[in-house]
Parts: sequence; C-alpha cells; structure tokens
Amino acid sequence: MKHTNISCAIGAALIAFAAVPSAFAQSNLQRTIEARFQSADADHDGKLTLDEAKAGMPRVAAHFDEIDKDHAGYVTVDQIEQYASQHMK
Repeated sequence: MKHTNISCAIGAALIAFAAVPSAFAQSNLQRTIEARFQSADADHDGKLTLDEAKAGMPRVAAHFDEIDKDHAGYVTVDQIEQYASQHMK
C-alpha cells in the first residue's frame, strides 16, 4: 500500500513537472514576440503595419493576412501571440 502511494505521488509530480516546460516556453515566446514587436513598431502606436512587419518581423509579414483577420491593415502583439500559440502545436 505504501509503495502505491509513493508511486502515485511520483507520478503526480512528474505530470506537474512536465507542464512546466510548456508554460516556460510559452512565456519565453511571449517575451520574444513582445520585444520584437516593440522594435518593429517604428511609430510606437501599438500596431504593426505590413511595412513595419517586413522590416522587423519577417515571419509576421509572411503570414500577415492570416494574422490580420479583421483586415484592419495592421496587427497587434495580442494577435501575433494568438497566431503563434495556435500554430506551435
């Protein structure tokens, strides 16, 4: 009985630990996107145009129309993060 409890505890710890890398990767991804976005946002208006994306975030530029679902002519950091999280699975 004791062995089963220890095995269950170890199993639970491994499951919890396995979730850490994905959460860590997600936060690193968000930080990277936010830093690159700020660099690429030449006029610092919180919006990235296609030209700004081409100059500073070429991968975003390559998928601009997919990210700009509203066809507003710009993308936000939230839209980029959402797109990235959906396509990194």
